[in-house]
Amino acid sequence: MPLSIHANSVGAMTRMLGNLSALLDAAVAYAEAEGIDPATLVAARLAPDMHPLSSQIQLVSDTAKGAGARLSGIEAPSFADTETTFPELQERIAKTVAFLATVDAAAVDASADRMVTLKTRSSTMTFTGREYLTNFALPNFYFHVSIAYAILRANGVPLGKMDYLGNRPAPAQPAEKTLQFG
Repeated sequence: MPLSIHANSVGAMTRMLGNLSALLDAAVAYAEAEGIDPATLVAARLAPDMHPLSSQIQLVSDTAKGAGARLSGIEAPSFADTETTFPELQERIAKTVAFLATVDAAAVDASADRMVTLKTRSSTMTFTGREYLTNFALPNFYFHVSIAYAILRANGVPLGKMDYLGNRPAPAQPAEKTLQFG
């Protein structure tokens, strides 16, 4: 059975958003245990010219919503980028996951050869759905998740690779049908 575009976009991003939420929970626990103001972590950056943790979460959310919307041919919800606390960032993640749950899987799977347009501040890019997913949406999504993870690690939050990947088992796949003869 070939992998579906929906499973590789909405499915993968939804799972990773859950992992990201768990990373934020670990950051809150670390801040409490170490007596660190959580706002310090929310505002932390890897480098002066990079976005802070709060913006990384917003960009993860925007990329996931945008991918689900563009690939299914619907409008993405607009969220104000005003989150400054861990509870607000968790709410942003939850709203993103809730939106992705409404995205029609069949519409996403039908997008492989449909043209997808992405407008940025400085340009307009056009891709097939497959190209958009593999060459833009997924790399951008994972980049910002990875930077969020790296910001937390660089600030002492005790996280490991399995925290990033998620300690949860992957959802069960349907069993393959066995052919019966005779």
